Amino acid sequence: MSSNNPGSGFSHQKIETNNFLMIVLILLVIAVGGLVEIVPLFFQKSTTEAVQGVQPLTPLQLAGRDIYVREGCYNCHSQMIRPFRAETLRYGHYSVAGEFVYDHPFQWGSKRTGPDLHRVGGKYSDEWHRIHLNNPRDVVPESNMPAYGWLEKTPLDATQSATHMTALRRVGVPYTDEQIAAAAVEVKGKTEMDAMVAYLQSLGLALK
Repeated sequence: MSSNNPGSGFSHQKIETNNFLMIVLILLVIAVGGLVEIVPLFFQKSTTEAVQGVQPLTPLQLAGRDIYVREGCYNCHSQMIRPFRAETLRYGHYSVAGEFVYDHPFQWGSKRTGPDLHRVGGKYSDEWHRIHLNNPRDVVPESNMPAYGWLEKTPLDATQSATHMTALRRVGVPYTDEQIAAAAVEVKGKTEMDAMVAYLQSLGLALK
């Protein structure tokens, strides 16, 4: 009965007529619910350990991923195949968290102006990707994707690879000192097109 008493300290009436109190309680409920759902995931092997076959990106692939993010490719292409028959028939094995443990940030998403790219690695040749990036309509006539021809003419900055790999190692990507030391040599003389193609060819190879 006390909950219906207008004079009680925490009545429905007081909550419903006090905007600030209502907001605080709503945020509290959302926070508790979010923690209950999210925190257990940090202790599940399926979400924290790499699946068999997943390796950290090479320096060239890593540079390509940076270009992918820089150019906003994620705005039109997801990298998340859902566990539905229509999805797996078109794109292949559904995405699992263990494939993305080395991605910071991961590229999951649902936006699909263009097709999902999670399993595009090995699906087409390097030359196909180069043609597609230079002028998408040469290989996909109905495409509305813009051309990225300048990537072929833009050299990579070899000085950034080691720094980037060192930063990723701090958050758990198992790069060795030898890999970091050799990074600049691997990307030297390469173009942004080389890097982008290398990254695209690396996607989704662990699970087929």
